[in-house]
Amino acid sequence: MRIKKITDALQSLSTRDLIVAGVTIVLAALGGCFIVIAEEMMEGETLSIDNAILKFLRNPNNLNEPIGPSWLLSTMLDISALGGLSITIIALFVVAGYFALSQKYRLMIFLFISIGGGSGLMFLLKGFFSRPRPSVVPHLQQLPVTASFPSGHSMVSAIMYLTFAAMLAKTTKDYKLKMYYMFVGIMLTAAVGLSRVYLGVHYPSDVLAGWCAGAVWAGLTYLIGDWLETRGTVEKER
Repeated sequence: MRIKKITDALQSLSTRDLIVAGVTIVLAALGGCFIVIAEEMMEGETLSIDNAILKFLRNPNNLNEPIGPSWLLSTMLDISALGGLSITIIALFVVAGYFALSQKYRLMIFLFISIGGGSGLMFLLKGFFSRPRPSVVPHLQQLPVTASFPSGHSMVSAIMYLTFAAMLAKTTKDYKLKMYYMFVGIMLTAAVGLSRVYLGVHYPSDVLAGWCAGAVWAGLTYLIGDWLETRGTVEKER
């Protein structure tokens, strides 16, 4: 009888309710992962595996030389730029322009607030943890003077590309398009983070933490946007 009541309750939930519940569970798990990674990093527990992975990606006889074909380095530099300041600003205005042309002005404003707030959180986290950049291998890219944890490129790319994907997915009822938007967002986020480790400018734990924090922020943005949509504060999906 109890199982039947639970089944009936689940069946009474709308698709929106199920999505919100699923996103909430995933965010809780990702938030927990970030806390665990941060605690292990501060205790020095991640350093040995971090350094081992960074060394594995280099020629053992010459740590200035990354593994792989000669074109891979330039490719990773290009991919890394997708999480850099210039590209993220360009991408932000491109997507904002799409919303403006679609006459979704409040959604456009919400986009700027979401991305701006997430970027601010990233700088606060870097300042709080103040982890030095990796020194076990030479850096293959010139760096600004910022802390290493969490990876800014990884976190900002997760915030931006996952938020873009979620907001674009809400503009269509076509589930194939929804899945496509989310797939592209996840793949871009993953590629940027992996490039940072390959270039030796971040520890793997920096990237994992950046992914977790960025995904949590993007998920919260989705939930807040969904709530505002139900109140009519932002434009509803078609």
